[in-house]
Amino acid sequence: MLGLKEKVSYGLGAVGKDMVYMLSASYILYYFQDILGVSAVAMGVILLVARVFDAFNDPIMGVIVAKTKTRWGKFRPWLLIGTLTNAAILFLMFAAPPALDGQGLVAYAAVTYILWGVTYTMMDIPYWSMIPAFTSGGKEREGLTTLARSCAGVGSAIVSIVTMIAVPMLGKMLGGSVPAELASRYPGKQWLELTGFRYFTLAVAILFVLFTVITCLVIKEKSSVNMKAASIKEMFKALVQNDQAMTVVVTIVVINVALYITSNLVLYFFKYDLGGTDWNAGYVLFNTVGGGTQILAMMILYPFLRNVLNLNNIKIFYVSIGMSIVGYVALLAMASCGVNSVPMFLVPGVLVMASAGVNNVIITVFLANTVDYGELKNNRRDESVIFSMQTFVVKLASGIAAFIASLALSVLNLKNLSCSTDDINIDFAATVDASSKMGLRMVMTVIPILVLICGLFVFKKNFILTDKKIEEINWELSERRNSIQ
Repeated sequence: MLGLKEKVSYGLGAVGKDMVYMLSASYILYYFQDILGVSAVAMGVILLVARVFDAFNDPIMGVIVAKTKTRWGKFRPWLLIGTLTNAAILFLMFAAPPALDGQGLVAYAAVTYILWGVTYTMMDIPYWSMIPAFTSGGKEREGLTTLARSCAGVGSAIVSIVTMIAVPMLGKMLGGSVPAELASRYPGKQWLELTGFRYFTLAVAILFVLFTVITCLVIKEKSSVNMKAASIKEMFKALVQNDQAMTVVVTIVVINVALYITSNLVLYFFKYDLGGTDWNAGYVLFNTVGGGTQILAMMILYPFLRNVLNLNNIKIFYVSIGMSIVGYVALLAMASCGVNSVPMFLVPGVLVMASAGVNNVIITVFLANTVDYGELKNNRRDESVIFSMQTFVVKLASGIAAFIASLALSVLNLKNLSCSTDDINIDFAATVDASSKMGLRMVMTVIPILVLICGLFVFKKNFILTDKKIEEINWELSERRNSIQ
Protein backbone atom coordinates (compact mmCIF):
# COMPACT_ATOMS: atom_id res chain seq x y z
CA MET A 1 0.00 0.00 0.00
CA LEU A 2 1.12 3.52 -0.73
CA GLY A 3 2.33 5.55 2.20
CA LEU A 4 1.63 9.21 2.91
CA LYS A 5 5.02 10.22 1.49
CA GLU A 6 4.28 8.65 -1.90
CA LYS A 7 0.80 10.15 -2.07
CA VAL A 8 2.00 13.66 -1.17
CA SER A 9 4.91 13.43 -3.60
CA TYR A 10 2.70 12.35 -6.48
CA GLY A 11 0.15 15.04 -5.62
CA LEU A 12 2.87 17.71 -5.66
CA GLY A 13 3.65 16.74 -9.24
CA ALA A 14 0.02 17.43 -10.19
CA VAL A 15 0.09 20.80 -8.42
CA GLY A 16 3.14 21.95 -10.38
CA LYS A 17 1.89 20.52 -13.66
CA ASP A 18 -1.44 22.31 -13.53
CA MET A 19 0.08 25.57 -12.30
CA VAL A 20 1.98 25.60 -15.59
CA TYR A 21 -1.07 24.60 -17.64
CA MET A 22 -3.33 27.24 -16.10
CA LEU A 23 -0.73 29.98 -16.58
CA SER A 24 -0.53 29.17 -20.26
CA ALA A 25 -4.25 28.52 -20.82
CA SER A 26 -5.51 31.63 -19.05
CA TYR A 27 -2.87 34.28 -19.68
CA ILE A 28 -1.06 33.58 -22.97
CA LEU A 29 -3.68 35.48 -24.97
CA TYR A 30 -3.64 38.43 -22.58
CA TYR A 31 0.18 38.52 -22.52
CA PHE A 32 0.76 38.57 -26.26
CA GLN A 33 -2.35 40.46 -27.33
CA ASP A 34 -2.93 43.04 -24.60
CA ILE A 35 0.64 43.66 -23.45
CA LEU A 36 2.81 42.97 -26.49
CA GLY A 37 0.28 44.02 -29.11
CA VAL A 38 0.11 40.88 -31.26
CA SER A 39 -3.01 40.77 -33.42
CA ALA A 40 -5.85 38.97 -31.67
CA VAL A 41 -6.66 37.09 -34.89
CA ALA A 42 -3.03 35.96 -35.24
CA MET A 43 -3.06 34.68 -31.65
CA GLY A 44 -6.32 32.87 -32.23
CA VAL A 45 -4.90 31.08 -35.26
CA ILE A 46 -1.70 30.17 -33.38
CA LEU A 47 -3.62 28.71 -30.43
CA LEU A 48 -5.96 26.72 -32.66
CA VAL A 49 -3.21 25.37 -34.94
CA ALA A 50 -1.22 24.27 -31.88
CA ARG A 51 -4.17 22.19 -30.71
CA VAL A 52 -4.58 20.54 -34.12
CA PHE A 53 -0.86 19.74 -34.02
CA ASP A 54 -1.46 18.01 -30.67
CA ALA A 55 -3.74 15.52 -32.43
CA PHE A 56 -0.60 14.03 -33.95
CA ASN A 57 1.90 14.88 -31.23
CA ASP A 58 0.04 13.22 -28.33
CA PRO A 59 -0.17 9.66 -29.72
CA ILE A 60 3.41 9.83 -31.06
CA MET A 61 4.64 10.71 -27.59
CA GLY A 62 2.58 7.86 -26.18
CA VAL A 63 4.35 5.42 -28.50
CA ILE A 64 7.78 6.80 -27.56
CA VAL A 65 7.08 6.48 -23.83
CA ALA A 66 5.69 2.96 -24.24
CA LYS A 67 8.86 1.78 -26.01
CA THR A 68 11.26 3.38 -23.51
CA LYS A 69 13.35 1.05 -21.35
CA THR A 70 15.81 2.41 -18.77
CA ARG A 71 17.08 1.45 -15.34
CA TRP A 72 14.79 4.17 -13.94
CA GLY A 73 11.72 2.82 -15.74
CA LYS A 74 9.91 4.18 -18.77
CA PHE A 75 7.90 6.99 -17.20
CA ARG A 76 10.13 8.92 -14.81
CA PRO A 77 12.87 9.79 -17.36
CA TRP A 78 10.34 11.40 -19.70
CA LEU A 79 8.52 13.04 -16.80
CA LEU A 80 11.75 14.73 -15.75
CA ILE A 81 12.95 15.57 -19.29
CA GLY A 82 9.54 16.94 -20.21
CA THR A 83 9.36 19.04 -17.06
CA LEU A 84 12.80 20.59 -17.52
CA THR A 85 12.21 21.46 -21.17
CA ASN A 86 8.65 22.63 -20.58
CA ALA A 87 9.73 24.89 -17.71
CA ALA A 88 12.40 26.45 -19.92
CA ILE A 89 10.00 27.00 -22.82
CA LEU A 90 7.35 28.40 -20.46
CA PHE A 91 9.80 31.02 -19.24
CA LEU A 92 10.85 31.93 -22.79
CA MET A 93 7.20 32.19 -23.83
CA PHE A 94 6.47 34.78 -21.12
CA ALA A 95 9.82 36.52 -21.55
CA ALA A 96 9.50 37.70 -25.13
CA PRO A 97 12.19 40.24 -26.13
CA PRO A 98 10.43 43.61 -25.74
CA ALA A 99 12.09 45.01 -28.87
CA LEU A 100 10.42 42.39 -31.10
CA ASP A 101 7.43 43.54 -33.12
CA GLY A 102 5.44 42.71 -36.23
CA GLN A 103 6.02 39.35 -37.88
CA GLY A 104 9.00 38.63 -35.64
CA LEU A 105 6.81 38.76 -32.55
CA VAL A 106 4.11 36.62 -34.17
CA ALA A 107 6.75 34.04 -35.13
CA TYR A 108 8.15 34.08 -31.58
CA ALA A 109 4.68 33.51 -30.12
CA ALA A 110 3.95 30.66 -32.56
CA VAL A 111 7.25 28.83 -32.06
CA THR A 112 7.34 29.08 -28.27
CA TYR A 113 3.67 28.13 -27.84
CA ILE A 114 3.88 25.09 -30.12
CA LEU A 115 7.10 23.97 -28.40
CA TRP A 116 5.41 24.48 -25.05
CA GLY A 117 2.61 22.14 -26.14
CA VAL A 118 5.07 19.50 -27.36
CA THR A 119 7.09 19.53 -24.13
CA TYR A 120 3.95 19.59 -21.97
CA THR A 121 2.75 16.41 -23.67
CA MET A 122 6.21 14.93 -23.10
CA MET A 123 5.62 15.32 -19.36
CA ASP A 124 1.83 14.93 -19.06
CA ILE A 125 1.43 11.52 -20.71
CA PRO A 126 4.00 9.72 -18.52
CA TYR A 127 2.67 11.46 -15.39
CA TRP A 128 -0.82 9.99 -15.70
CA SER A 129 0.33 6.75 -17.35
CA MET A 130 2.68 5.85 -14.49
CA ILE A 131 -0.12 5.34 -11.95
CA PRO A 132 -0.35 1.57 -12.71
CA ALA A 133 3.42 1.40 -12.27
CA PHE A 134 3.33 1.97 -8.53
CA THR A 135 -0.21 1.10 -7.41
CA SER A 136 -1.82 -2.29 -6.93
CA GLY A 137 -5.19 -1.39 -8.44
CA GLY A 138 -8.68 -1.17 -6.98
CA LYS A 139 -9.38 1.42 -4.32
CA GLU A 140 -5.71 2.34 -3.98
CA ARG A 141 -5.52 3.30 -7.64
CA GLU A 142 -8.88 5.09 -7.63
CA GLY A 143 -7.93 6.98 -4.47
CA LEU A 144 -4.61 8.13 -5.91
CA THR A 145 -6.26 9.25 -9.15
CA THR A 146 -8.82 11.26 -7.18
CA LEU A 147 -6.08 12.80 -5.05
CA ALA A 148 -4.04 13.75 -8.13
CA ARG A 149 -7.07 15.34 -9.82
CA SER A 150 -7.79 17.34 -6.66
CA CYS A 151 -4.14 18.45 -6.42
CA ALA A 152 -4.28 19.48 -10.08
CA GLY A 153 -7.29 21.62 -9.22
CA VAL A 154 -5.31 23.20 -6.39
CA GLY A 155 -2.48 24.03 -8.81
CA SER A 156 -4.91 25.65 -11.23
CA ALA A 157 -6.57 27.61 -8.43
CA ILE A 158 -3.23 28.89 -7.09
CA VAL A 159 -2.30 30.39 -10.46
CA SER A 160 -5.80 31.80 -10.99
CA ILE A 161 -5.65 33.50 -7.59
CA VAL A 162 -2.03 34.62 -7.41
CA THR A 163 -1.09 35.67 -10.96
CA MET A 164 -2.66 39.11 -11.07
CA ILE A 165 -1.49 39.83 -7.53
CA ALA A 166 2.12 38.83 -8.15
CA VAL A 167 2.54 40.28 -11.64
CA PRO A 168 1.89 43.94 -10.72
CA MET A 169 3.86 43.57 -7.49
CA LEU A 170 6.91 42.08 -9.25
CA GLY A 171 6.59 44.65 -12.02
CA LYS A 172 6.78 47.54 -9.56
CA MET A 173 9.67 45.93 -7.67
CA LEU A 174 11.78 44.88 -10.65
CA GLY A 175 10.44 46.72 -13.69
CA GLY A 176 12.33 49.97 -13.38
CA SER A 177 11.72 52.70 -15.93
CA VAL A 178 10.82 52.02 -19.55
CA PRO A 179 13.81 52.32 -21.93
CA ALA A 180 13.45 55.46 -24.01
CA GLU A 181 13.36 53.57 -27.30
CA LEU A 182 10.44 51.43 -26.04
CA ALA A 183 8.44 54.12 -24.23
CA SER A 184 5.96 54.58 -27.06
CA ARG A 185 5.19 50.84 -27.23
CA TYR A 186 4.85 50.10 -23.52
CA PRO A 187 3.05 52.96 -21.80
CA GLY A 188 1.63 52.89 -18.29
CA LYS A 189 1.05 49.48 -16.78
CA GLN A 190 2.15 47.54 -19.85
CA TRP A 191 5.88 47.72 -19.04
CA LEU A 192 5.26 46.75 -15.42
CA GLU A 193 3.08 43.80 -16.51
CA LEU A 194 5.68 42.73 -19.08
CA THR A 195 8.36 42.58 -16.39
CA GLY A 196 6.02 41.07 -13.81
CA PHE A 197 5.01 38.18 -16.04
CA ARG A 198 8.66 37.38 -16.76
CA TYR A 199 9.60 37.00 -13.09
CA PHE A 200 6.34 35.38 -12.02
CA THR A 201 6.73 32.77 -14.76
CA LEU A 202 10.28 32.12 -13.60
CA ALA A 203 8.99 31.42 -10.09
CA VAL A 204 6.28 29.06 -11.39
CA ALA A 205 8.82 27.24 -13.59
CA ILE A 206 11.17 26.72 -10.64
CA LEU A 207 8.37 25.35 -8.44
CA PHE A 208 7.27 23.11 -11.29
CA VAL A 209 10.74 21.58 -11.60
CA LEU A 210 11.10 21.24 -7.82
CA PHE A 211 7.76 19.44 -7.40
CA THR A 212 8.48 17.07 -10.29
CA VAL A 213 11.93 16.22 -8.96
CA ILE A 214 10.34 15.28 -5.63
CA THR A 215 7.84 13.07 -7.48
CA CYS A 216 10.59 11.33 -9.46
CA LEU A 217 12.77 10.75 -6.40
CA VAL A 218 10.05 9.34 -4.15
CA ILE A 219 7.91 7.34 -6.58
CA LYS A 220 9.40 3.98 -7.50
CA GLU A 221 7.81 2.48 -10.58
CA LYS A 222 7.80 -1.19 -11.49
CA SER A 223 9.88 -1.92 -14.56
CA SER A 224 7.56 -4.78 -15.52
CA VAL A 225 4.55 -2.53 -16.18
CA ASN A 226 3.54 -2.36 -19.83
CA MET A 227 1.82 0.63 -21.35
CA LYS A 228 -0.37 0.20 -24.42
CA ALA A 229 0.24 3.15 -26.73
CA ALA A 230 -2.58 4.07 -29.09
CA SER A 231 -1.98 5.17 -32.66
CA ILE A 232 -4.09 7.92 -34.22
CA LYS A 233 -5.94 5.26 -36.22
CA GLU A 234 -6.68 3.25 -33.05
CA MET A 235 -7.94 6.36 -31.25
CA PHE A 236 -10.51 7.29 -33.85
CA LYS A 237 -11.47 3.68 -34.59
CA ALA A 238 -12.20 3.14 -30.89
CA LEU A 239 -14.34 6.27 -30.82
CA VAL A 240 -16.26 5.50 -34.02
CA GLN A 241 -17.06 2.00 -32.78
CA ASN A 242 -18.11 3.28 -29.33
CA ASP A 243 -21.03 5.67 -29.74
CA GLN A 244 -21.18 6.38 -26.00
CA ALA A 245 -17.50 7.36 -25.86
CA MET A 246 -18.09 9.65 -28.84
CA THR A 247 -21.02 11.27 -27.01
CA VAL A 248 -18.90 11.87 -23.91
CA VAL A 249 -16.01 13.27 -25.96
CA VAL A 250 -18.37 15.75 -27.63
CA THR A 251 -19.71 16.65 -24.18
CA ILE A 252 -16.18 17.24 -22.87
CA VAL A 253 -15.42 19.57 -25.77
CA VAL A 254 -18.68 21.49 -25.30
CA ILE A 255 -18.31 21.95 -21.54
CA ASN A 256 -14.72 23.09 -21.80
CA VAL A 257 -15.29 25.42 -24.76
CA ALA A 258 -17.97 27.21 -22.73
CA LEU A 259 -15.77 27.42 -19.62
CA TYR A 260 -12.60 28.48 -21.46
CA ILE A 261 -14.38 31.22 -23.42
CA THR A 262 -15.37 32.76 -20.11
CA SER A 263 -12.00 32.20 -18.44
CA ASN A 264 -10.22 33.82 -21.40
CA LEU A 265 -12.48 36.88 -21.35
CA VAL A 266 -13.24 37.44 -17.66
CA LEU A 267 -9.98 39.37 -17.20
CA TYR A 268 -11.04 41.71 -20.03
CA PHE A 269 -14.46 42.04 -18.41
CA PHE A 270 -12.95 43.31 -15.17
CA LYS A 271 -10.40 45.50 -16.95
CA TYR A 272 -12.50 47.08 -19.69
CA ASP A 273 -16.10 46.75 -18.48
CA LEU A 274 -16.26 47.01 -14.69
CA GLY A 275 -13.07 49.06 -14.83
CA GLY A 276 -11.91 51.35 -12.08
CA THR A 277 -8.31 51.95 -11.08
CA ASP A 278 -8.49 48.90 -8.78
CA TRP A 279 -9.99 46.48 -11.33
CA ASN A 280 -7.16 44.07 -10.63
CA ALA A 281 -8.24 43.61 -7.00
CA GLY A 282 -11.76 42.73 -8.12
CA TYR A 283 -10.44 40.22 -10.64
CA VAL A 284 -8.25 38.58 -7.98
CA LEU A 285 -11.18 38.31 -5.56
CA PHE A 286 -13.37 36.79 -8.26
CA ASN A 287 -10.73 34.20 -9.16
CA THR A 288 -10.01 33.42 -5.51
CA VAL A 289 -13.65 32.62 -4.76
CA GLY A 290 -14.14 30.83 -8.08
CA GLY A 291 -11.03 28.66 -7.70
CA GLY A 292 -11.95 27.70 -4.15
CA THR A 293 -15.50 26.91 -5.23
CA GLN A 294 -14.31 24.58 -7.98
CA ILE A 295 -12.18 22.56 -5.54
CA LEU A 296 -14.94 22.39 -2.93
CA ALA A 297 -17.44 21.30 -5.60
CA MET A 298 -15.25 18.30 -6.46
CA MET A 299 -14.63 17.36 -2.84
CA ILE A 300 -17.98 18.22 -1.19
CA LEU A 301 -20.79 19.18 -3.59
CA TYR A 302 -20.60 16.13 -5.86
CA PRO A 303 -20.47 13.63 -2.95
CA PHE A 304 -23.39 15.50 -1.34
CA LEU A 305 -25.53 15.28 -4.49
CA ARG A 306 -24.57 11.67 -5.09
CA ASN A 307 -24.54 10.16 -1.61
CA VAL A 308 -26.81 12.38 0.49
CA LEU A 309 -29.47 13.39 -2.05
CA ASN A 310 -29.04 10.04 -3.86
CA LEU A 311 -29.15 11.59 -7.33
CA ASN A 312 -27.87 9.49 -10.20
CA ASN A 313 -24.96 10.85 -12.24
CA ILE A 314 -27.09 11.88 -15.21
CA LYS A 315 -29.37 13.97 -12.98
CA ILE A 316 -26.32 15.51 -11.30
CA PHE A 317 -24.99 16.41 -14.75
CA TYR A 318 -28.26 18.14 -15.66
CA VAL A 319 -28.24 20.02 -12.34
CA SER A 320 -24.65 21.07 -12.95
CA ILE A 321 -25.33 22.38 -16.48
CA GLY A 322 -28.41 24.18 -15.16
CA MET A 323 -26.29 25.89 -12.48
CA SER A 324 -23.85 27.05 -15.13
CA ILE A 325 -26.56 28.46 -17.40
CA VAL A 326 -28.23 30.28 -14.47
CA GLY A 327 -24.83 31.72 -13.56
CA TYR A 328 -24.25 33.03 -17.09
CA VAL A 329 -27.75 34.54 -17.28
CA ALA A 330 -27.26 36.25 -13.90
CA LEU A 331 -23.84 37.62 -14.94
CA LEU A 332 -25.25 39.08 -18.17
CA ALA A 333 -28.30 40.55 -16.44
CA MET A 334 -26.24 42.15 -13.68
CA ALA A 335 -23.69 43.63 -16.08
CA SER A 336 -26.40 44.93 -18.42
CA CYS A 337 -28.26 46.57 -15.52
CA GLY A 338 -25.18 48.54 -14.52
CA VAL A 339 -24.19 46.54 -11.44
CA ASN A 340 -20.55 47.33 -10.65
CA SER A 341 -20.19 45.74 -7.21
CA VAL A 342 -17.63 42.93 -7.39
CA PRO A 343 -19.17 40.97 -4.46
CA MET A 344 -22.43 40.80 -6.42
CA PHE A 345 -20.65 39.12 -9.34
CA LEU A 346 -19.31 36.45 -7.01
CA VAL A 347 -22.77 34.81 -7.04
CA PRO A 348 -22.79 33.91 -10.77
CA GLY A 349 -19.08 33.14 -10.51
CA VAL A 350 -19.75 30.58 -7.78
CA LEU A 351 -22.50 28.94 -9.84
CA VAL A 352 -20.33 28.61 -12.97
CA MET A 353 -17.23 27.37 -11.12
CA ALA A 354 -19.19 24.95 -8.91
CA SER A 355 -20.60 23.51 -12.12
CA ALA A 356 -17.08 23.19 -13.53
CA GLY A 357 -15.91 21.30 -10.44
CA VAL A 358 -18.82 18.85 -10.50
CA ASN A 359 -18.39 18.33 -14.26
CA ASN A 360 -14.72 17.39 -13.76
CA VAL A 361 -15.85 14.43 -11.66
CA ILE A 362 -18.94 13.52 -13.69
CA ILE A 363 -17.16 13.43 -17.04
CA THR A 364 -14.44 11.14 -15.67
CA VAL A 365 -17.14 8.77 -14.39
CA PHE A 366 -18.99 8.84 -17.72
CA LEU A 367 -15.80 8.19 -19.66
CA ALA A 368 -14.92 5.22 -17.45
CA ASN A 369 -18.39 3.75 -18.03
CA THR A 370 -17.95 3.96 -21.80
CA VAL A 371 -14.95 1.62 -21.47
CA ASP A 372 -17.20 -1.13 -20.05
CA TYR A 373 -19.82 -0.39 -22.71
CA GLY A 374 -17.21 -0.65 -25.47
CA GLU A 375 -15.94 -3.98 -24.12
CA LEU A 376 -19.45 -5.44 -24.17
CA LYS A 377 -20.26 -4.08 -27.63
CA ASN A 378 -16.95 -4.60 -29.45
CA ASN A 379 -15.28 -7.39 -27.43
CA ARG A 380 -12.27 -5.14 -26.77
CA ARG A 381 -11.40 -2.95 -23.82
CA ASP A 382 -10.07 0.37 -25.16
CA GLU A 383 -9.32 1.90 -21.76
CA SER A 384 -5.97 3.46 -22.66
CA VAL A 385 -7.23 4.66 -26.03
CA ILE A 386 -10.34 6.35 -24.70
CA PHE A 387 -8.63 8.01 -21.75
CA SER A 388 -5.76 9.20 -23.94
CA MET A 389 -8.37 11.16 -25.91
CA GLN A 390 -9.40 13.12 -22.82
CA THR A 391 -6.19 15.17 -22.73
CA PHE A 392 -6.42 15.94 -26.43
CA VAL A 393 -10.08 17.02 -26.45
CA VAL A 394 -9.54 19.31 -23.45
CA LYS A 395 -6.64 20.92 -25.33
CA LEU A 396 -8.82 21.14 -28.45
CA ALA A 397 -11.55 22.86 -26.47
CA SER A 398 -9.06 25.39 -25.11
CA GLY A 399 -7.87 26.12 -28.66
CA ILE A 400 -11.39 26.60 -30.00
CA ALA A 401 -12.31 28.84 -27.06
CA ALA A 402 -9.14 30.91 -27.45
CA PHE A 403 -9.85 31.34 -31.16
CA ILE A 404 -13.39 32.57 -30.44
CA ALA A 405 -12.13 34.90 -27.70
CA SER A 406 -9.43 36.25 -30.03
CA LEU A 407 -11.92 37.02 -32.78
CA ALA A 408 -14.16 38.77 -30.25
CA LEU A 409 -11.30 40.92 -28.96
CA SER A 410 -10.38 41.86 -32.52
CA VAL A 411 -13.91 42.80 -33.54
CA LEU A 412 -14.58 44.69 -30.30
CA ASN A 413 -11.14 46.38 -30.42
CA LEU A 414 -10.61 45.79 -26.72
CA LYS A 415 -7.07 46.98 -26.37
CA ASN A 416 -6.14 50.13 -24.49
CA LEU A 417 -4.30 52.64 -26.67
CA SER A 418 -4.84 55.89 -24.83
CA CYS A 419 -2.91 55.79 -21.55
CA SER A 420 0.11 58.01 -21.13
CA THR A 421 3.52 56.81 -20.03
CA ASP A 422 3.14 58.11 -16.51
CA ASP A 423 -0.51 57.23 -15.97
CA ILE A 424 -0.37 53.81 -14.31
CA ASN A 425 -3.68 54.32 -12.47
CA ILE A 426 -5.85 54.76 -15.54
CA ASP A 427 -9.46 53.53 -15.60
CA PHE A 428 -9.34 51.37 -18.73
CA ALA A 429 -13.15 51.13 -18.90
CA ALA A 430 -13.26 54.83 -19.76
CA THR A 431 -11.42 54.07 -23.03
CA VAL A 432 -14.06 51.58 -24.25
CA ASP A 433 -17.45 52.48 -25.72
CA ALA A 434 -20.74 50.99 -24.52
CA SER A 435 -21.28 48.81 -27.60
CA SER A 436 -17.91 47.08 -27.13
CA LYS A 437 -18.71 46.42 -23.48
CA MET A 438 -22.06 44.89 -24.38
CA GLY A 439 -20.41 42.78 -27.08
CA LEU A 440 -17.92 41.45 -24.55
CA ARG A 441 -20.71 40.52 -22.15
CA MET A 442 -22.61 38.72 -24.89
CA VAL A 443 -19.60 36.70 -26.07
CA MET A 444 -18.62 35.56 -22.57
CA THR A 445 -22.17 34.58 -21.56
CA VAL A 446 -24.55 34.04 -24.49
CA ILE A 447 -22.14 31.98 -26.60
CA PRO A 448 -21.31 29.64 -23.67
CA ILE A 449 -25.04 29.27 -22.95
CA LEU A 450 -25.78 28.33 -26.58
CA VAL A 451 -22.84 25.93 -26.64
CA LEU A 452 -24.02 24.25 -23.42
CA ILE A 453 -27.61 23.93 -24.68
CA CYS A 454 -26.41 22.29 -27.91
CA GLY A 455 -24.19 19.94 -25.94
CA LEU A 456 -27.02 19.12 -23.56
CA PHE A 457 -29.26 18.27 -26.51
CA VAL A 458 -26.64 15.90 -28.00
CA PHE A 459 -26.02 14.28 -24.61
CA LYS A 460 -29.71 13.79 -23.79
CA LYS A 461 -30.44 12.32 -27.21
CA ASN A 462 -27.52 9.89 -27.35
CA PHE A 463 -26.29 8.98 -23.86
CA ILE A 464 -27.86 5.77 -22.54
CA LEU A 465 -25.49 4.70 -19.74
CA THR A 466 -27.76 5.12 -16.74
CA ASP A 467 -26.83 3.58 -13.40
CA LYS A 468 -29.19 0.66 -14.16
CA LYS A 469 -27.66 0.18 -17.61
CA ILE A 470 -24.14 0.11 -16.14
CA GLU A 471 -25.19 -2.56 -13.64
CA GLU A 472 -26.57 -4.66 -16.51
CA ILE A 473 -23.37 -4.20 -18.53
CA ASN A 474 -21.15 -5.17 -15.60
CA TRP A 475 -23.27 -8.27 -14.96
CA GLU A 476 -23.08 -9.34 -18.62
CA LEU A 477 -19.31 -8.74 -18.69
CA SER A 478 -18.90 -10.79 -15.53
CA GLU A 479 -20.91 -13.65 -17.04
CA ARG A 480 -18.88 -13.49 -20.26
CA ARG A 481 -15.55 -13.59 -18.38
CA ASN A 482 -16.69 -16.47 -16.23
CA SER A 483 -17.78 -18.47 -19.26
CA ILE A 484 -14.38 -17.93 -20.90
CA GLN A 485 -12.60 -19.16 -17.76
